[in-house]
Amino acid sequence: MKFMLIMHNNPQIWDALTEEERNEVMSGQGSFMETIKRSGEMISTTALADPSQSAVVRVRGGVPAVTDGPYLEAKEYLGGYYLVECDSRERALELAALIPDAGVEGLGIEVRPVLFAGTADD
Repeated sequence: MKFMLIMHNNPQIWDALTEEERNEVMSGQGSFMETIKRSGEMISTTALADPSQSAVVRVRGGVPAVTDGPYLEAKEYLGGYYLVECDSRERALELAALIPDAGVEGLGIEVRPVLFAGTADD
């Protein structure tokens, strides 16, 4: 079964951490990646830039309209994800608990089953 382990970021919570705490979370990502690579459960991972660097494209009347900045005013935003393949939902929950962000008060890891995944080669 494939699962997305989704990391949401809250700038207020992140900014309240000490530099040492932020470094611990960031370096812990490397340890987590090594763990799921060794177990053969890692498919991929992606970290996203701050929403202020995003753009939203909407097509209205056949004309694209581009708006800079985050899509929504929100206190949390998608920061990145791990795509894993493991035997069960329970294992996916175990893996999510190993992601350093899960240990930060106010943050958590969303675990969502993947219904479909395709590639350019499909």
